[in-house]
Amino acid sequence: MRITVLGSSAGGGFPQWNCNCRNCSGVRSGTLRARPRTQSSIFVRGDEGADGVLFNASPDILEQIRNHPALQPARAVRDTAVAGVVLMDGQIDHATGLFMLRERSTPLPIWCTDPVAEDLTEGNPVLRVLGHFCGVQRQRIALDGASFAVPGVPGLHFRAFPLSSKAAPYSPHREAPVPGDNIGMLITDSHSGRSAFYAPGLGEITPALFDVMSGADAVLVDGTFWTDDEMIRLGLSSKTARSIGHLPQSGPGGMIEWLDRLPARSRRLLIHINNTNPILDEDSNERALLAQHRIEVCEDRMTIEL
Repeated sequence: MRITVLGSSAGGGFPQWNCNCRNCSGVRSGTLRARPRTQSSIFVRGDEGADGVLFNASPDILEQIRNHPALQPARAVRDTAVAGVVLMDGQIDHATGLFMLRERSTPLPIWCTDPVAEDLTEGNPVLRVLGHFCGVQRQRIALDGASFAVPGVPGLHFRAFPLSSKAAPYSPHREAPVPGDNIGMLITDSHSGRSAFYAPGLGEITPALFDVMSGADAVLVDGTFWTDDEMIRLGLSSKTARSIGHLPQSGPGGMIEWLDRLPARSRRLLIHINNTNPILDEDSNERALLAQHRIEVCEDRMTIEL
């Protein structure tokens, strides 16, 4: 299995267009050792050269396709290596890139849960708009852990798990969460038996979910904020990380503590990193602390082979 990180930032990208925090101003001026990032998405395929699955379609999808020639194999006048799209939630930074895929000559195969389909039909009607262009072939993701496959992507199987996080602001479930607003995905290569767990939005880790994570060879999980009060301290928001559905890395019960408990063989990676997070500074104490805990920070164009 080959996982390509197309984008590793949280919504807004890095640097964020209107932000002059230490990270954003530093990367623009070249005074901070950090790498720009597009909004989070991964592309997963079973074998080199094969078609694969796009997990989330960020507003940066066209730039990401240009940066990864494997997604445009040029086997015909119009072609793509994207056999289907799997949506982890209905957030703007994970779904509005679907508009950029509207030129298909056949309906776009999209896998999502019922709550996400509702959000993207009513609250932010992406799926209805696509009906005026290529159309959508929507496939329902069940929440009982049942395995499913994506046609045209041999050797990979997927199992979804409902997560505690937050639905999009335009969702009727924003303050009254329902199972399926956000999911994590266990991706398994049936040939090698190896697996990865992907959850870019994750507000709480339950014992049952941790069991799933512990069985994976790699976990790519929510790296949005370093502290729970990060945005409050910077004067950018009145909300904590946990209140908007993101488990911070530091502090009691934070992501570092959970990742430390994984088996020694597990590869641990953070994705969906907010522009304010000090781990973006490659010379920061926070980045050094992650290294001590064997935790990697995803960056655009990274490849993970399992």
